[in-house]
Amino acid sequence: MKSTEYFYDYPRYQNIKEMMCDSIKKYAQNAAFLFKNKCKIMYQEFGEQVKFLGTGLFELGMKAKRIAIIGKNRYEWALSYVAVLLGDMTVVPLDKGLTDIEIRNSLIQSKADAIIFEEKYLDVVQELKEEGKTNLQELICMDKIDSIKSVEDVLELGKKGNTAEYENQKIASDEMRILLFTSGTTSASKAVMLTHRNIVENIYSMKCVETFYETDVNLAFLPYHHTFGSTGQLIMLASGVATAFPDGLRHIAENFREYKVSIFVGVPLLIEAIYSKIQKELEKQGKTKMVNNAKKVSNFLLKFGVDIRRKLFKQIIENLGGSMRLIISGAASLDKDVSKNFNELGIRVIQGYGLTETSPVIAAENDKYRKDGSVGFPMRNVEIKIVDKDEKGIGEIIAKGPNVMLGYYENEEATKEVLKDGWFYTGDLGYIDQEGYLFVTGRKKNVIVLKNGKKVFPEELEELVNKIDVVQECMVFGLPKEDDVDVSVKIQYDEEIRKQKYPDASDEEFEKIVWNQIKEINKEMPKYKYMKHLILTTEDFIKTTTAKIKRFEEMKKILENNKEI
Repeated sequence: MKSTEYFYDYPRYQNIKEMMCDSIKKYAQNAAFLFKNKCKIMYQEFGEQVKFLGTGLFELGMKAKRIAIIGKNRYEWALSYVAVLLGDMTVVPLDKGLTDIEIRNSLIQSKADAIIFEEKYLDVVQELKEEGKTNLQELICMDKIDSIKSVEDVLELGKKGNTAEYENQKIASDEMRILLFTSGTTSASKAVMLTHRNIVENIYSMKCVETFYETDVNLAFLPYHHTFGSTGQLIMLASGVATAFPDGLRHIAENFREYKVSIFVGVPLLIEAIYSKIQKELEKQGKTKMVNNAKKVSNFLLKFGVDIRRKLFKQIIENLGGSMRLIISGAASLDKDVSKNFNELGIRVIQGYGLTETSPVIAAENDKYRKDGSVGFPMRNVEIKIVDKDEKGIGEIIAKGPNVMLGYYENEEATKEVLKDGWFYTGDLGYIDQEGYLFVTGRKKNVIVLKNGKKVFPEELEELVNKIDVVQECMVFGLPKEDDVDVSVKIQYDEEIRKQKYPDASDEEFEKIVWNQIKEINKEMPKYKYMKHLILTTEDFIKTTTAKIKRFEEMKKILENNKEI
């Protein structure tokens, strides 16, 4: 396969401002965002609002400052994100699922000067500003409420301000302008430093392998605080695509129909759930066999260049709104059968692979070329190698390219661990086949990856569990549960401390005491990090000669004795 067959042509930009200015001019009369009751904001109007909001932020003294954003996906989030970046300010996207403590730690660590937030966070951000331990100077609410500035107020301020200063602001394309946390904020957290060039180079490479049309409609489901979600939104804006916002997980199918969605970017868990619903409906109608036979016919015809899939399976596609043509899966591995079946229905499913540290995509399938189980080819401007291969050719995936982060913010030690001689060490294992396709086979490190794409770092939870008085040592792990995993913990407790502190407690009572302390830790975490199972033991963990727990062997032991949980 020739690389020229795989890649499309797309302009290369120095920064997000160049890209957005071209896009706003080119697609001025296209709808940029869609809302209920057929309301819409055109690209030209979006560009004007970006200018006024950015100018308003300058008027508030936010030039060259850091602005945090927290809330669900909505227009004000996207508007704020673009306005901050086009003014060469630094944006700090925060996970809307963070606890109050984690929000506080994130703001302290990032040194954010202002925060743009949804009304639900009003109490916590006001308290944090009054506390005085953060850099917060301005609180700006996405919603209109009394006694506090709103996005609308800042827009109005910008209309009266010096728009020329904002519009003429030069962009430092290679300096940190996006600060993203890779996990919940504790002493062990890491914040990724990204630049304008990181992002536009990644958008360039993705536009070279995927087709986005200005007639497309995108449903912004992936959270914007996730680099896959925010960079994905910028790709849509760079392509003249219209974006709608979901009303919630339960309303996805309804939103597909309402907005005539043609592009959906999601995590495997949801994509697999959508296909499962299709299957159940076919079974209910007694049409499973008929559809399977129709697939055989259409697959046969495809060999001769005859594609009748969207006509043959029109009714199924109508149930997804009638316009769905492209589903992009990322953040975790998608079930091969789900991908294959969607493609057989005439809805193209492609997978990408990447990390926050790579802005995020380093490999992706092409509209034309794909292979079951693969995540596609390395991006046009990315070099990928496999190092430390085993006998099967599987080793660690490392990448080099203009999309690779500057490093971890104020964490030189962690940066040196993953950035070596210009190469980023992903910590993932995989191989590249003879045709150049990349296959990801697993994790080198012990991070627990949930089906919805969320990542849980065991060490973060272990640090907290080890503070419980009776705990001698512990291991946090992912317990397989159907096609997902439950975050769980195995604790070796100190018998002497148990006798001293809880002399009269039965085994059952003692387990309840420890479990209640685990629950207290859970309360300080986002729900996806909750530890759901507990194993108590007095036995020593299986260890290396350097006293490190052999996690793989411990997991084998746990699974063999699953009845313990």
